[in-house]
Amino acid sequence: MSNDLYVTRACTLPARELSWRAVRASGPGGQNVNKVSSKVELRFAVGRSTALDAGARARLLARARLDAEGALLVVCQQTRDQSRNLEIARARLAQLVAEALIAPRPRRPTKPGRAAVERRLDTKRAASEKKRARRAACG
Repeated sequence: MSNDLYVTRACTLPARELSWRAVRASGPGGQNVNKVSSKVELRFAVGRSTALDAGARARLLARARLDAEGALLVVCQQTRDQSRNLEIARARLAQLVAEALIAPRPRRPTKPGRAAVERRLDTKRAASEKKRARRAACG
C-alpha cells in the first residue's frame, strides 16, 4: 500500500500501518470469480497505531471486527474490479476511524422535575386506590 489514508484534517493513517491482500471472491460471477482475485481484505493494526489517541483506539476496538492478530479487518467484494474494491474498503475504514475519533458527550445525571414526580405519584395513588376498591368489593 503506497498511500496514506486521509481520515480528517487532524488524522491521517500512515501507509505502514495498513496492509491489504486480494483473494478470490465468493458468489456469482461465472468463470471470472474462479480466475480473478477481486475481493480485498484491508487490515489496520489498531493496537500499534501512532495516528490515534488512546480514547479513539479504545472506541475503535470496541466496535470493530478484528482478525486473529488483533488488526481491524475491512472486507470488500462489492465489485468485480480489485482496485475499486480497495477504494471502497479504504473509504469504509476511513469512516470507521472518523466515527471513533468523535468522543461521546459524557452523560450528566439529572433529577426528574417536580411535575414529573407529581405525575408518577398520582399514577401510583390511582393504581393503589383501584386495588383498594377491588379488595373492599370482594371482602
